Amino acid sequence: MLKDMNRAFSPRLLLLLALVAHAPCHAAAEAQTFPARSVRVIVTTSPGGGVDITMRTVGQKLTELWGRAVVVDNRTGASGIIGLDLAAKAPPDGHTLVVVTAGHTGHAATHAKLPYDLLRDFAPVTEMVTTYYLLLAHPSVGVQSVQDLVALAHSKPGTLTYGSTGTGQTSHLSWVQFAAATRMDLVHVPYKGSGQALAELLAGHIDLTFATPLESIPYVQANKLRALAVSSSTRSRALPDLPTVAESGVPGYEASGWYGVVAPAATPRAIVSALNDAFVRVLRLPEIVERFAKSGIDTVGSTPEQFRARLQSETERWKRIAKIAGIAKQ
Repeated sequence: MLKDMNRAFSPRLLLLLALVAHAPCHAAAEAQTFPARSVRVIVTTSPGGGVDITMRTVGQKLTELWGRAVVVDNRTGASGIIGLDLAAKAPPDGHTLVVVTAGHTGHAATHAKLPYDLLRDFAPVTEMVTTYYLLLAHPSVGVQSVQDLVALAHSKPGTLTYGSTGTGQTSHLSWVQFAAATRMDLVHVPYKGSGQALAELLAGHIDLTFATPLESIPYVQANKLRALAVSSSTRSRALPDLPTVAESGVPGYEASGWYGVVAPAATPRAIVSALNDAFVRVLRLPEIVERFAKSGIDTVGSTPEQFRARLQSETERWKRIAKIAGIAKQ
């Protein structure tokens, strides 16, 4: 019997058992020294947009906390799919992250084939912030309210253009939802990010767009753009006199945005926890909370489990909206 036991516990098996037993300790040790070098955070939109500004603001504080550089890497294209795919294939050591937005959860509803699965191929770290959108028009359009816009669109079907951050993104699906509720026939113009869409609106190349307060309020205050409404269910603390879309004759309408951070799926739990701790600490700094609040952004700092639940629920919600709107998968 002893000989049988010796054969059962071969050197190869003993080595495997030792490695398995050592793995949690090794991961814990790595987490204690994390990060070992600079951390790259992929942002799938162009510089200057709400996502980019938010991550650079948080990244600056993380750099101070860690003593390691946090490098924002803008990888635009294919509505964020290129950047997400790059992050999914990165080494799972916590040194490459990607910012996921509400719009990315709509990809499963609008794309027949993706090179990754948002729920399977990423480890959620935290939901950083939530925000809403301003419904913006170029002054040349000549509308003062949502009611004016709907009337104009009905009188000139298929002529007014709106910009989005890409097909299937939240800004696109929010317009689809809005146009369907008001029976407007609008022309969609996708861009590589909100910064680019906003620049095109400022130049008068498109008529309308949704944009976050963070990136657009200065242009509204300078009368370079006209804000018609806010997309949230309640009025903005930053612009309290601006009505909601729902108050403007589209009952029940609401569209909100959020940004969160994920890592490659195989990232050790201990490192994910260390990342979460760091992000939450920064997001709870009074100066960060106040700075974002002035721009219509609320900090969150959720747990990985809470963020996973958010990703799952949003994915299902956009599938339902796309189905109702009759959007065919590309």
